[in-house]
Parts: sequence; structure tokens; C-alpha cells
Amino acid sequence: MTKIYLIRHGLIVKDTGPGDPPLAPLGMVQAKATAAYLQNRPIKKVYTSPLRRAKETAYYIAAGLGLEMSEDARLRERANWGDLPGQSYEAFIAMWVQCDQDRSYVPPVGDSAQQAGARIERFIEAIYQQYPRDEIVAVSHGGVILDFLLNRFSPEQLAQVNPDFPEQQGNLFLNCSVTVVSYEGESYNLEILAETGHL
Repeated sequence: MTKIYLIRHGLIVKDTGPGDPPLAPLGMVQAKATAAYLQNRPIKKVYTSPLRRAKETAYYIAAGLGLEMSEDARLRERANWGDLPGQSYEAFIAMWVQCDQDRSYVPPVGDSAQQAGARIERFIEAIYQQYPRDEIVAVSHGGVILDFLLNRFSPEQLAQVNPDFPEQQGNLFLNCSVTVVSYEGESYNLEILAETGHL
């Protein structure tokens, strides 16, 4: 069985416009607190989305654990503001909401919610082949983590793990929240959903 710690990146610098914003000072503190939370766990490797906010979060976590980190494009967000040249923030949010409402809708840039979630599934299944009895950290993004969970688990199953899920699903994945999934031979088990007690 492989255990995956899916971690949303830390708080970013606001009002930087489209693109790939860095972590804010508080985001760095959150990442270091997450490293401390993971300190006594037998983690073998840290993976990260290639987006800057995730890479910087993963850097602090990996450094705190004395581990190497590797980028994996499958951990990238569903879509990133700035990927579509000239797209306003309002248009980006409208596109995002449409993807939430119709999980099969493929936007003009990025992936549908179903496609994004499937990327995380492929990542976990590949990690299982390499680390079949280990624990792995994957620093990603709130949207794609939710997309994965909605692909694999029913709302009722999600609510059993975190009772706030039905009403708060869009706001549940706070910066540096930790979701823990174990996987073995096509079987997924959700252990923790959007935990923030370490912060």
C-alpha cells in the first residue's frame, strides 16, 4: 500500500496579475509548519506541480524532511490564470465555475474537472508502481485535488471523512491543507480530507 499526502500549496502573493505568483511570507511559514507536521513520518520522496507556488511550498517541505523533490506535470492545476493570453480574471473565474458545474466541460485552456482528476489518478498509480509500500508527498493545488476526489469518491464518502464537505467543498482546501489517500491495486482509501490542524 502506498500512502500519498496531497498538499495544497501555501498562501501566494496577491494582486500580481496573471501568471505564476510566488509564495507570500505567510505561505513560507505554512510550508515550514507542514514540514514539521510530516517530520516523524517515513516519507520517501516529495513531488510537486511545476507551478511556482507549489514548487516553493515543496522546497520548504523537502528541505525540512531532508529529501529531494521532483516536478510532475500531472500535479498541475486544472487551469492557471494567465495560460490563455488576454483572459481577464473575471473570464477565468467564469470558465472555472463552468468546469465545476459541468465536470466534463473542456475549457479553451487547461483540462475539464474529470480530466484533471484523472491526472492525479495516473500519478498515484504510477507512484504505487515505484513505491508500493512507502509514503509520498505530492504538493499540488486545491482545484485538482478536489477534482481527483470527486472522480474517485462519492459525496457521501467524502462527508464521512470530513463532515464539512457537502457545504464547504469549494472552500475546504485551504493553503497547505493535507489530504491523505492510500492506494493498492486499484483500491483507494481516503484517510484524511483537507486537514489544517498543523497550521
